[in-house]
Amino acid sequence: MTVQELPGAAAAYRPTPPPAWKPRTDPAPLLPDPEPYRVLGTDAAAGVDPELLLRLYAELVRGRRYNAQATALTKQGRLAVYPSSTGQEACEVAAALAIEERDWLFPSYRDTLAAVARGLDPVQALTLLRGDWHTGYDPHEHRIAPLCTPLATQLPHAVGLAHAARLKGDDVVALAMVGDGGTSEGDFHEALNFAAVWQAPVVFLVQNNGFAISVPLAKQTAAPSLAHKAVGYGMPGRLVDGNDAAAVHEVLADAVARARRGGGPTLIEAVTYRMDAHTNADDATRYRVESEVEAWRAHDPIRLLERELTERGLLDEDGKRAAADAAETMAASLREGMNADPVLDPMDLFAHVYAEQTSQLREQAAQLRAELDAEGEAR
Repeated sequence: MTVQELPGAAAAYRPTPPPAWKPRTDPAPLLPDPEPYRVLGTDAAAGVDPELLLRLYAELVRGRRYNAQATALTKQGRLAVYPSSTGQEACEVAAALAIEERDWLFPSYRDTLAAVARGLDPVQALTLLRGDWHTGYDPHEHRIAPLCTPLATQLPHAVGLAHAARLKGDDVVALAMVGDGGTSEGDFHEALNFAAVWQAPVVFLVQNNGFAISVPLAKQTAAPSLAHKAVGYGMPGRLVDGNDAAAVHEVLADAVARARRGGGPTLIEAVTYRMDAHTNADDATRYRVESEVEAWRAHDPIRLLERELTERGLLDEDGKRAAADAAETMAASLREGMNADPVLDPMDLFAHVYAEQTSQLREQAAQLRAELDAEGEAR
């Protein structure tokens, strides 16, 4: 970094900056590896706890069935919209399992599976997407922030919660999930900048699934990778194979532990692929070819983990059948819950917006109540 001496400048003009310009941190340790980190199919897999691998597998199978059932519900008119995470289940499940009960998860609209894997009732996770009551669940009870439909607005919220927890001395970490499209939003910049300056205990997981609806990553950024953006904020960047459940869990768990002990935030890019369309309202054939999708099917997260478990003698046909049966039981329960028509109270529109209603809300609530009463009398 050098300031050019301007023509005609006074002799006292300093041609180079004072020492204050020097880097606050050494950038080299913050840079991600040149290739996505992998565990499955490498020597590192032998060191992974078998119980963790089996739990990851069971959750992946359940997650795949959950995505299929939720997609079917849109076709039956039970869901207004569903953004499937098929193909991305390793990221979703690893995110849920890498944090402790006391930690907070900040999901995007595509991360319903992460919320379910964390323990949220599958029906409650879909309540918002069928236009029902508010978020569908109590965020404080589950430590899961509301599913966020606007792109990246959950990221500053995660930083704020993590910073507040640090100031209070609470042993809490926030894990914020976002897609590659969200990294093009201003909220992404603001969140990472404040997180690094404050050294907030927050982990950012970017699921790079190749497209922001129809816009490929190459048309969003010219950076070597999204993980490289971390160095510009002064935090470590990690690049991981997003279809390798063991690798994603390890990288996330390391970042969470680092944040908990006061090491500050981490930006993690998980390279994965969205197998289904953006939502049930999208036609993905207009912007990608089937051969590309098929190439990613060979790198399916369930197939990768299943191969590892089978080769190590940890999974047999009975084990596969048990996982599939458990997933089918969940799907049946989800169907039953979503097929029940909810009992809606229009006055709930005004509940849980403010702790104390504003004068405008009170006025609007009174107007609606009067209209409902008049409608009831007319019947």
